[in-house]
Amino acid sequence: MLLCCCALCFADRVVLKEGQIITGKILVEKQTQLYVDIGITVLTIPKDKILEYKYGETTEAKDADANDAGTETGTQPVEKASNRLYKTANLKKTTIEKSVDTVSEAVVKVSSPGGSGSGFFINEDGFLITNYHVVEKETRIEVTVFQKAKNGFETKKFKKVKIEAINPFVDLALLKVEDLGDTKLPSVYLGDISRINTGEEVFAIGNPMGLERTVTNGVISTKNRAFEGLLYIQTNADINPGNSGGPLFNLAGEVIGVTNMGYIFLGGLGFAIPVDYVKHFIENRDAFAYDKDNPNSGYKYLQPDRRRNKDRPEFPGKKD
Repeated sequence: MLLCCCALCFADRVVLKEGQIITGKILVEKQTQLYVDIGITVLTIPKDKILEYKYGETTEAKDADANDAGTETGTQPVEKASNRLYKTANLKKTTIEKSVDTVSEAVVKVSSPGGSGSGFFINEDGFLITNYHVVEKETRIEVTVFQKAKNGFETKKFKKVKIEAINPFVDLALLKVEDLGDTKLPSVYLGDISRINTGEEVFAIGNPMGLERTVTNGVISTKNRAFEGLLYIQTNADINPGNSGGPLFNLAGEVIGVTNMGYIFLGGLGFAIPVDYVKHFIENRDAFAYDKDNPNSGYKYLQPDRRRNKDRPEFPGKKD
């Protein structure tokens, strides 16, 4: 039976990890589940099945065809929803102290035989972002997580880490921790580059020089500093070796960039990859998928040095 009438429906929106959007009215929000009225029934949705949800205003919409196959009334497929490994939100700004308390557990230490850097979880399934140069030419990668405890933080190390995707040209890498077990991981929200401003206060969390969970703060010096054909966020927050791959946050606790460059002997000159590059990299991760047998993945071919002696070479037995 085809229903052709129009009706007012609530625009509260729930996006599921499996790729559906449920629209209705969120009646009750509990710690582990949501109760959503979709008109003909009330759905109970576990929060571990939800990618994101938000409250909206009422809007006019047409009733769906009740004979449409494969979906529940009030749901529709999301195009490329499986590519959406990250979450976004328009969070309220607060103090650095409160923001650090909220997001610090999502920041990790990324180690390999060649050195160490930082990274951050983008979802609870173990996916994390770091810099490409942190894992360049490495396959034995270890991720150290810092979890809150009664007397500070406890460290937990994971050694089964898979390289999912890399982009050497933007200096980004997507990793996945595969031996999580029952470990619950906090994750961060990705911000919007269009909503940040020069002079805005920011802070970075990372492991500079091996000093774990270090917080530095500053402001955005400029949001579009050009360098070798790419744009970077410039900040006067200290960025040192070991910060590479760590997040740069705004005061809402949203990631607005990935720290990757700084001048060791010149304080106040730090740079971060804008979060829009990060989103594009994640959404197109299939194009950047890591393959150890592909020379374009994980390796750079260096140009040979130029001749240092610029004089014309002499050839034996030949005269001008």
